[in-house]
Amino acid sequence: MKKYLILLVLASIFSACSNDDNRMRNPYLPDYNFSANINMELPKYTDLLYTGNAVYVDQLGVGINDVIILNTGSGYAAWEASCPNQELSSCSRLDKEGIMAICPCDEAEYSLFTGQAEGKRYPLKSYRVEVINQTMIRVYN
Repeated sequence: MKKYLILLVLASIFSACSNDDNRMRNPYLPDYNFSANINMELPKYTDLLYTGNAVYVDQLGVGINDVIILNTGSGYAAWEASCPNQELSSCSRLDKEGIMAICPCDEAEYSLFTGQAEGKRYPLKSYRVEVINQTMIRVYN
């Protein structure tokens, strides 16, 4: 009887676990590998030295439709600048407004702190950020 009880408990535990692969894989945004060093001493990126500021990184080969980086105060968040809930098109590049990213296709507003938008299935696609020193970071996938 003990064996059956243990087997039942283990079966319920394993069946309760879910795989996040479907949630994390966005069918609209392909995965491209890239790596880019961002020098915040350059005028284009100096806003990143201050908390709450975000900038576009529009270097060739970085992201799909570029990358948006935000200084969160405790680090940096890097997001794909493509609407995560739309097919890639002429309107799928996000517009940056303060700490929000707006999708011109459907007017969805995504937080650059969390990557989430109310009522949307997919959040913004995040990228990794490595702090090299006080004025240099590396963004990569």
